[in-house]
Amino acid sequence: MKRLLGMLVVTLFSSVTVAAESGPPLDPVYVNLSDKASLQRGARLFVNYCLSCHSAAYMRYNRMGEDLGISNGVLKENFLFATDKAGDLMISNMPAENAKKWFGVVPPDLTLAAKVRKPDWIYTYLRSFYLDEYTASGWNNTLFENVAMPHVLYGLQGTQRLTGTDSEAKKPEFELVVQGTMTPEEYDNAMRDLTNFMVYLAEPIKLKRHTVGVFVIIFLIILMIPAYLLKKEYWRDIH
Repeated sequence: MKRLLGMLVVTLFSSVTVAAESGPPLDPVYVNLSDKASLQRGARLFVNYCLSCHSAAYMRYNRMGEDLGISNGVLKENFLFATDKAGDLMISNMPAENAKKWFGVVPPDLTLAAKVRKPDWIYTYLRSFYLDEYTASGWNNTLFENVAMPHVLYGLQGTQRLTGTDSEAKKPEFELVVQGTMTPEEYDNAMRDLTNFMVYLAEPIKLKRHTVGVFVIIFLIILMIPAYLLKKEYWRDIH
């Protein structure tokens, strides 16, 4: 019986490993939550291109502005498209019934997307859309086959066509059909900013937690000095 259970466990983990490795390899992305300029650019992209369909229902505009150093004036002028109150949650105005009708599925909330999918996955996904005449939207994605989401960022990236797969790297290869408003390098940098923002979105407290952690370590180092001296004084007569 134990042998049978052991074989089942090995088979299960082998299946999980094969499933994890069967998809296209992910492109690594450098995430830096200390880069406020990158987070601000990512926030602008998110509000302009993602928030029309997707919500970030666990984040408030004013909290985002406070964390990322965005003034109330800039916040109201450039970020409050779905509401007129900075204290509101970042919720899409698209009715769920319409989303279901247009896309076949309600767009998921993106607050925790970076926790669920991981930054490398998001970064690769945002750069892997290609033209596909056989899908309802006219788009497809090599990382998420037959995805319902259209390529809303095509104006920035341009339109690309899937030409094949690199036999050695096992990565999809694309051909740019129409140039967007950004060069390929600029688009990659923009998607890095957007990914960076989504990592912040999934855990905003991480910004402050890192700062608090440094002060805690400094406090413990300072506390160690009187604690050591007290220990020597306490044990002096015993030794």
